[in-house]
Amino acid sequence: MDTSAPELEVKSTPDSVSGPTASTPDFTLKEMAVFGSIVSVILLLANALVCATWSHFFGLPGWVVWQAFPGAVALSFIPVTVLRFRFAHPVLRIIYILTSAWLGALNFCFFAAITCWVIDGTAWLMDWPVPRWPLAAILFSVALLTAAYGLINAAWLQVSRVTIRLPHLPKAWQGRTAALLTDLHLGPISGPEFLRRVLHRLEVLQPDIVLISGDMFDGPTIGLDDLVAPWREFSAPQGIFYVTGNHDEFAERSLYLNAARRVGIRVVDNEKITLDGLQLVGVHDSEAGNPVALREILHRIEINRRQPSILLAHRPINLAVAEEEGISLQLSGHTHGGQIWPWNLLVSRIYGRFAHGLGRWGRMSVYTSYGVGTWGPPLRVGTKSELVLLRFDEKPG
Repeated sequence: MDTSAPELEVKSTPDSVSGPTASTPDFTLKEMAVFGSIVSVILLLANALVCATWSHFFGLPGWVVWQAFPGAVALSFIPVTVLRFRFAHPVLRIIYILTSAWLGALNFCFFAAITCWVIDGTAWLMDWPVPRWPLAAILFSVALLTAAYGLINAAWLQVSRVTIRLPHLPKAWQGRTAALLTDLHLGPISGPEFLRRVLHRLEVLQPDIVLISGDMFDGPTIGLDDLVAPWREFSAPQGIFYVTGNHDEFAERSLYLNAARRVGIRVVDNEKITLDGLQLVGVHDSEAGNPVALREILHRIEINRRQPSILLAHRPINLAVAEEEGISLQLSGHTHGGQIWPWNLLVSRIYGRFAHGLGRWGRMSVYTSYGVGTWGPPLRVGTKSELVLLRFDEKPG
């Protein structure tokens, strides 16, 4: 591994475009209340269906009464999510973990309940003798086992190795590797110990450079320095670079950026940094999500089309703008691949071939990571907790 100091050149946009003060929270109290109300109704309806199914198929009486407990657990997720932005009590953390885990289990129990009614209704129409108790026992056992698998799978960090061929790649970068980290979501569930496990894997992989493409934090601003403290014990020859994701902008962006800076992480603040002939461009999520702002930033920092360029942008959107401005490779996350079934199917419909993995938009390559951490239910079914190791090679021709 080349351990020589990188040749570094920085090209920034004017203060009117870049800088941590350009971000403000992208939601209001009214919007939060509306969103919370909608989610509460959905959770109550899903919980009611599951409990009614248990009552009907297992012969449990009084389901309207005893469903209050699982319903209360599901609903508690919303106020606890809000309270964790203001308080960091250990009990609050435990409740958040339990309620978010139950939401993951409720997801699979909901589809088990629907399947119970579909099979039972079909059997009734066709006059087939299908015993209800064994049917429900099998389906709900599968649902709960799937949720347990999802908890284990989410905690198992897996490495995806990808070769990226870039045009005009300098000899200094040929064969070098970059670790792509997205969606760590450091917070109540994934804390400093989780980050230490991630960094231990990085120490084994020995990447030349570490690229953090958004959502390093989960959103709450309490204890940010403690969450990122393990970064002080890690370094990469070419540096560690970071841009914000949407969760890193739930509060004033500078709070998250300054916490990262204090542990030695280089914030790529809507600017271009040239490292040994490789252009590294970072655009924060608010600006990268706005095609006009994104184009203005990329235009002003003057991408050299005779050199390869990498854009760190949290979401795999506005790809046409990045490609037209001369970006060679965009590295993103955000999607989590949907995280758990069946939401991975919905995310694939929204983002298409850019929901996960390596794709192309015109002359530009795009890699979207599943992400390292989780948001909401700490489960992964149909996806994986992914640390990406990119190996650079020159594109022929």
